[in-house]
Amino acid sequence: MKKFLLSMTAAALLFAGAVVPTQAAKSENAKPIKVLLDAKTIQFPDAQPFQDDNDYVMVPIRFVSEALGAKVGWEKTGGKLAVSIKNDAHSVAMTVGQNMATVDGQTKTYETKIILKQNRTFVPLRLVSEGLGQTVEWDKVSRWVWIGKRETVALENKGLQPVSIEPYKKTINTLPNLINDVTGKPYNKVVIFKQSDLPIKLLHDIYSVEPYTSPNGTPYLKMRVKTKATAGSIFFLTKSKDARLRYPMDDMMKDNGDGTKMVYYPIYSSGDELFQGIKNYKSFKLSDIEYIGFDLASREYIPMMVNPWKGN
Repeated sequence: MKKFLLSMTAAALLFAGAVVPTQAAKSENAKPIKVLLDAKTIQFPDAQPFQDDNDYVMVPIRFVSEALGAKVGWEKTGGKLAVSIKNDAHSVAMTVGQNMATVDGQTKTYETKIILKQNRTFVPLRLVSEGLGQTVEWDKVSRWVWIGKRETVALENKGLQPVSIEPYKKTINTLPNLINDVTGKPYNKVVIFKQSDLPIKLLHDIYSVEPYTSPNGTPYLKMRVKTKATAGSIFFLTKSKDARLRYPMDDMMKDNGDGTKMVYYPIYSSGDELFQGIKNYKSFKLSDIEYIGFDLASREYIPMMVNPWKGN
């Protein structure tokens, strides 16, 4: 009886809340949609998720379903392509070009059609996830879809382990005390990760990191973070083998209203000349950075993100 009620609830949610709301402008310049399963990004090798004219997030059915542990089947009959998704507890059946689906034996009608695009079958995300007994939340700040738990995950739980700090120690030590933890003891480990590993759980959870240029042309790094207090400082390890510390611009900080904040860090700073004697500090560019480090963000190691824009 409990399993039956859960199945009925999932089916009801599937169509009662099928539309994914958004306030973002629909344009070619809109940020791409990212799909997370328990805070881990689902990778789409070719055709990418998109938002259709009815505000439904459409996803390639195969990759999301398989990430959820379900089997996908296709059958062409009468000139139409039928698609099925099944796991141990739920089943969904639909036909390309139609706006009806059968969820756990019940036929439902919704507003958007199953389509073929780039040789992939696209379906509404909520149909796949809630039809298979999962919860879904739309994150309008980052244009993310969270399936399952909306919680960040530690780097270690993403399969990334601490390594020796030795290859980076000399560069980090170009700034006094940067290598020390809050007790003054030097770190001996770092964890190297990529932008694609975000979001991650640290003392200040990091959701996203991206470039930003102000209206007057000043370059920044824009980070979405979860913190109850002031965001922490970061540092850059440069191609010149020195370290440069950056503090958040408090006057630019924006509260997203969901427990996260948007924080801005300058790419170049007059502090480089004032405290380190670096001339022509304004010539420093995002592409000059090898790693972006998060100061005092962990008690056990220094988290450092590979700069994905270092070749730009």
